[in-house]
Amino acid sequence: MALKDRIEDSRHIVAGKTSAAGVSMWRRRLLEEINLDELTKLDLPQRRARLEKVAGHIISREGPVLSPGERGALIRRIVDEALGLGVLEPLLADPSITEIMVNGPDDVYVERAGRIQRIETTFASEDQLYQTIDRIVAQVNRRVDESSPMVDARLPTGERVNVIIPPLSLVGPVLTIRRFPRAYSVDELVRANSLDEHSAVLLASFIRGRLNVVISGGTGTGKTTMLNALSAFVPNEERIVTIEDSAELQLDQEHIIRLESRPPNIEGEGQIAIRDLVRNSLRMRPDRIIVGEVRGAETLDMLQAMNTGHEGSMVTVHANSADDAIYRLQTMASMSDVKLPFETVRDQINSAVDVMIHLGRGVDGSRRIVEVAAVASNRRERFRLQTVMRFVAEPVTTDRIVRGEFNHYPVPKHLAHRLFTAGENVPPVFGVGDDDSLRREVS
Repeated sequence: MALKDRIEDSRHIVAGKTSAAGVSMWRRRLLEEINLDELTKLDLPQRRARLEKVAGHIISREGPVLSPGERGALIRRIVDEALGLGVLEPLLADPSITEIMVNGPDDVYVERAGRIQRIETTFASEDQLYQTIDRIVAQVNRRVDESSPMVDARLPTGERVNVIIPPLSLVGPVLTIRRFPRAYSVDELVRANSLDEHSAVLLASFIRGRLNVVISGGTGTGKTTMLNALSAFVPNEERIVTIEDSAELQLDQEHIIRLESRPPNIEGEGQIAIRDLVRNSLRMRPDRIIVGEVRGAETLDMLQAMNTGHEGSMVTVHANSADDAIYRLQTMASMSDVKLPFETVRDQINSAVDVMIHLGRGVDGSRRIVEVAAVASNRRERFRLQTVMRFVAEPVTTDRIVRGEFNHYPVPKHLAHRLFTAGENVPPVFGVGDDDSLRREVS
């Protein structure tokens, strides 16, 4: 055999033994040689070091000839497969990735900087993907099978996980991992053009002045990031209760009580819903209540909390616009087991909510506040909103980058008065006024 052919054969051997299937083979060899009883007595760093050492011995004895870099990478992949989440581990270690989407074993996408892209990472087989899913759901005492084909879970490091499998999914097992968001300050969001400096000053006044704020937006628009950033303006001496499905908020104040809902167990029992936590928080003497997201009947409890002395509370809601958001609040509050007329629910919203902050996501993946609107309606009036700030986008050109400017409008007198009595000021660029032409009836 010619030298060229021998080199080519060697390359095929190396490629085969370092492929996804090859890594699975090395993982089996590793588990055959390791003492599992001894391994369980070690903590995670010691366990990983022990597995890397044994994997290194096996590759030196049985594996292909590799460069030091290739050898180290193969050992890490083998140990990730044995100890962690296999091919997902490098993705979870990449801070630029905000979402991981697995659409079957051969179809993996990630989101970076707001844009989705397909990557070359694949699973060796559907069985390997199911093994990864089982490891994830087992950590939260859940299972996924044909009788329970949808599961929400959370990794120990905080990432939110959703799993859906056949027969509901027609493309095989689908795994979606949303990364634990990094806490951004308002100054960082200003530098990222998510809002302008004048609006940042006004929003800080809203929070310190104890206005009730609803943050709305579609999926992936940065609602939790904005909520976390604005929460930094809550005075340190106040008692704050945060309520979330998955604990993501990272507040720095001293007096914070963090509550997290609990899904039902394998038997379908033991669920603690957001609504239960909102009701319980009212007995905990909070100065402010911050709810990560309202989706249903808990909306009514949150509105009642805002109306009964817990001013300065904040919440997020999924919606396509500020107008849609206020009607979504009405619809969700009506889902309560307390049957109230729509007019009564409207009264609750008009009395409770002071400001709507709506976020959007551009075609270039950028996330920003597109509108800040004050609730100008009272009692059982039809909903009326008054725009305080709006981002006006320019037509998108061939570079697909969203450009525009933040326009400012007067703050309604009733909100400005509340800010003044709280010792806060309205930035001059906004001014104060009750120009009816700026108000719109939400239809």
